[in-house]
Amino acid sequence: MTGESGRKWVEEHLKVGKEILYLTQEEVKNIGLSDGEILSLTEKALAAHGEKRTEMPAKIGLHPLKDTLMHAMPAYLPDHSACGIKWASCFPDNRERFGMPQTSGLLIYNDPESGWPLAVMDAVWITEKRTPAVTCVAAKHLAPAGVTTFGMIGCGVQGRAHVGMIERVLARLETIYVYDVFEEAARKLVLDLQPAVKAKIVKAGSIEEVVRSSKVVASATAITAQPRPRIRDSWVRRGQTILMCDMHSLYEDATMKRADKYLVDSIEEHELFVGYGYYPDGLPEIYAETGEVAAGLKKGRENPEELIVCNNVGMAVEDMMVAKALFVRALSTGAGRKLPL
Repeated sequence: MTGESGRKWVEEHLKVGKEILYLTQEEVKNIGLSDGEILSLTEKALAAHGEKRTEMPAKIGLHPLKDTLMHAMPAYLPDHSACGIKWASCFPDNRERFGMPQTSGLLIYNDPESGWPLAVMDAVWITEKRTPAVTCVAAKHLAPAGVTTFGMIGCGVQGRAHVGMIERVLARLETIYVYDVFEEAARKLVLDLQPAVKAKIVKAGSIEEVVRSSKVVASATAITAQPRPRIRDSWVRRGQTILMCDMHSLYEDATMKRADKYLVDSIEEHELFVGYGYYPDGLPEIYAETGEVAAGLKKGRENPEELIVCNNVGMAVEDMMVAKALFVRALSTGAGRKLPL
């Protein structure tokens, strides 16, 4: 739904410039976008970014406390008439200090023709779903053929979402190894997801067990200002695929530097993070952006012996693609509330 006809449809359902659609977190969840739909939307967003058919400045941030972040994430995808900004935060100590989740976020979805806001919606669920979708797209292009083992480090909201989605692209998985510093989180993941996940989920006794046992390793842990390596370079072997959404927090710099291919989702964003001090040893030589591989502009895995590292910190183009689908579905079904401006 794009262009003039798409805007006319919106105007039939919403008084643009006079009201907005407001969607709570529960309403966003209940709209009913499937994992398959989110995966498809995310791949389209990545491909558009890889083809330079988006406008997305690097996210700017505030850091009120050590190892915390508040990011402003705007993006516009002209081909999809998707435009807006996400304001997201991550405060790892929230649960201990306040009994609240560590992540929060709101998204403003705009009309690209007039600039007026069309919707305000909770962004936590969007982030929860599009993040593993990015990992899945990367795995689709970078994992060894016929891979049977997958490892997940971090069993919180993101880790659970990764395990729940990964079989959509790695269909031959037999074993999924999971680990979390909080043993109960790993135990609960196995208990909750095993009925739905076909591969056997194994609660590993250590990070080392996950890394040594898995051909593809993903991590979703806290992003720290200074890396705190817990994964020794000697554990990582050729032929593996390392997929991160927590930057270099867990890995030794030697692993990053010896990768045959090192990818990031956005060079501009990661270079900005260098300025913030997140990469004290600098970035390795970058082979490609994830979207360039998704778009077919750069090759993914070319042989089974390559060590490939893909570092995805998350981009607003993914959020806006999912937000547009949620907005259209909500207007179609009457979900949410219309509030006057």
